[in-house]
Amino acid sequence: MRGLLRASLRSRPANGHSAYLPQIRKLVFEYCDKWPTSATTRAYIDSHITSLAASNPHVEIVVKQRNQNEPIVRGFYVNNRDKVIPLKSLEITAIQQKVQLLLDSSGAKIVPLKRRTVESTTESPRGIWSGLHADRPSL
Repeated sequence: MRGLLRASLRSRPANGHSAYLPQIRKLVFEYCDKWPTSATTRAYIDSHITSLAASNPHVEIVVKQRNQNEPIVRGFYVNNRDKVIPLKSLEITAIQQKVQLLLDSSGAKIVPLKRRTVESTTESPRGIWSGLHADRPSL
């Protein structure tokens, strides 16, 4: 008989009544050092990135130079998805709003609320129709 290991008795953290785990795990700011469209992004990084990192200790924040490209911010989530938002010529307050949007997002795919497909709990009495199994019309 095998004994129980102490590590196997731990519970895994999950979102629920007493705990909340943010879904974002990493933010990557990418900008060009020379392009004028990256000027406000550079100013945001110089003045706000330390306070952003201090207020969100659960998020890894990376700043990368991306020469000859427009500035972007990319959010990586625990469900292995990412979201990219361009920051081209945005004001500092707009950049803050976009970063907050990524922080508050879950990383899930956007699902349209209109025209959802009908899903039935019971199977069709006739079965699934397929053009491959239909009788050929006789002439």
